[in-house]
Amino acid sequence: MSAQKAQRPRVGPGRIGAQRRSEIPPAVLAELNAGRLETVNLVEWLAADLESVLRASLRACGAGKLPSDLDAALSRLREATALARIAAAGEALARAFPAGDRSQKVLALLSEHTSDLTRSCAAYALQQGEELRLEERLRRVRRFAADRNMSVRECAWACVRPAYARDLPRALVLLGPWIADGDPTIRRFAVEGTRPRGVWCSHLEELKVNPGLGAHLLEPLRSDGSDYVRRSVGNWLNDAAKSQPVWVRSLCARWARESRTPETAWITKHALRTLEKGSTKPLTRGQRSKRA
Repeated sequence: MSAQKAQRPRVGPGRIGAQRRSEIPPAVLAELNAGRLETVNLVEWLAADLESVLRASLRACGAGKLPSDLDAALSRLREATALARIAAAGEALARAFPAGDRSQKVLALLSEHTSDLTRSCAAYALQQGEELRLEERLRRVRRFAADRNMSVRECAWACVRPAYARDLPRALVLLGPWIADGDPTIRRFAVEGTRPRGVWCSHLEELKVNPGLGAHLLEPLRSDGSDYVRRSVGNWLNDAAKSQPVWVRSLCARWARESRTPETAWITKHALRTLEKGSTKPLTRGQRSKRA
């Protein structure tokens, strides 16, 4: 074992996550599965047993004997893919604790639980209900959008994104004030959740066709002081460039003229990376013949 690995804390704040699932110390995995420890990277997030985490979390919240439907749903979680497990768990929790003081108490405790996986499931649980207006959905998700753990912040935008697809114009209006917030996690949430393509999620077809609909969310952030926000803006534009390259090139050229800052330069370079990579590919024989 290297000196660097030997110095890594096994459990506790400031620890460094393993790079492979097989390298996760048994003590760390046990604490993760018991809901007493947050994951620190994707490897741990994928390795943790969500069923065990939630059962332990519910016991700690005083949920008592679980309803049979919830018990059965938790037993089936291993059958789904990673993010689908979180979503399925959230749906099951919402059905098990639909209303009343006890249900509100349990969901509130889960929302503040030590485990980031548990908090993520709570975020999904609080988004259930077709009757919820978009304003209420955003109010409920805000605490998770500003969570201390990145995995919860990723689940925050993912759990509300389907509602954006149902009423995109309204969502883009409501997210306007979020990009002026002093917290970079809130600004980043407004951008990341509206990416035309996104990661591990369905596409927002309207924005793929007309990315200009979301330009008002990006313009004020073109020289943002947070790398976390700038990266999201660049990724948003890189998504848009895959279907509307002319629009993205035009916007980036204008930004470069109007905002001569290192931050804007970084965003535009990040936004154009796929287009630039494509333009440097060797020509095929057919393309060379046409140019000749």
